[in-house]
Amino acid sequence: MNVAMVGTFGLYRKGTMRARALPLARALAGRGHAVRLLIPPWDSPHESGRAWTLDGVQVIHVNLPPRVPGVFHIWLTLHLVQQAIALPVDVVHFFKPKAYAGLTHLVLWWLRLAGLVKRQLRLVVDEDDWEQAWNDLEAYSPVEKRFFAWQEVWGLRHADAVTVASRELMRLVGRTGVPNERIFYVPNGVWPSAFAECAARRAAVYRERAGNTPVLLLYSRFLEFGLERIVRIFRHVVARQPMARLLVVGKGLHGQEGELANLLREAGLIEKVRFAGWVAYEQLADCFTAADVALFPFDDTPVNRSKCSVKLVELLAAGVPVVADAVGQNREYILDGQNGLLVQPEDDHAFAEAVLRLLQDASLRARIGEAATRRVRERFEWSHLAAEVERAYLI
Repeated sequence: MNVAMVGTFGLYRKGTMRARALPLARALAGRGHAVRLLIPPWDSPHESGRAWTLDGVQVIHVNLPPRVPGVFHIWLTLHLVQQAIALPVDVVHFFKPKAYAGLTHLVLWWLRLAGLVKRQLRLVVDEDDWEQAWNDLEAYSPVEKRFFAWQEVWGLRHADAVTVASRELMRLVGRTGVPNERIFYVPNGVWPSAFAECAARRAAVYRERAGNTPVLLLYSRFLEFGLERIVRIFRHVVARQPMARLLVVGKGLHGQEGELANLLREAGLIEKVRFAGWVAYEQLADCFTAADVALFPFDDTPVNRSKCSVKLVELLAAGVPVVADAVGQNREYILDGQNGLLVQPEDDHAFAEAVLRLLQDASLRARIGEAATRRVRERFEWSHLAAEVERAYLI
């Protein structure tokens, strides 16, 4: 099949295109399909017009128009439409039913209805978040919030098929009126070679800084939990394991890492914490290798219940023993006591006790880490998940 995937934003600022659309496109190309990834780089304008091929996938950053209010959005949408149908295409897969991907879907749906594109063209929507819940977290205007909420429901109802990243999204999409037979469960996965070897050579840097003591890893954008939870959990751990250190990897969208640093400073814990900031994907393995246990706090919120965290998949693929709240998709990836530890949501005492249990038992850490890698490879490699996407394309 000839497939065009249409994004809502660039590859770098958010994870949907880099960590979901691109590896899925590569997996489909590996199964013999011709795939183009069309990216509107409004959030990375230096990429405008750039194109390359990766593992058989054409990655195209469409040219950006002049930033004239109103004209910019219309022009960019029409350019995405033109690029999607410029070559023979059987399926257009929209990654998120909102913003530019949602507008492109709207235009193509009407063109198909009018007979201006072939009626056999499949229009598929990917839902990896419940976007209406995100309206409360992002700095959208009231008009934008109403528009995105309308786009989400319209896009889901007018798709020939919907791929969803979590079990909760299956339920929510079904509530909009989409028949169950048009909803396909495609959780986030991992590329077969990703983190196959978490090299220790650079990890030694972190080990040296931590004095070769127990290292806890927090790998996050800091949106999934209250920052004060980290202070409570780490303080509890340090009370029993005074040599423990915390390595914080990631950068918040709104500077949350600075807020966390202030809270840790007020608690007298800042000297035991290293903030690595944003780390290039190629260097994440070094951070993962440095960690004895990963903290994955996940408050019980509508956003968290429906999302499917790529970061959790990466930690498990790397064999890092993880402690997580038993919320949403976390329960699909982690079987408690087998390939990770789950605790009741937002129970910081239980969370810290689970961390201590792992720190005090090296054999348990090794067993859980090995099981984590094995389960991800067996159940969540993109090469396996692509088969379900093919089903969505063919119904």
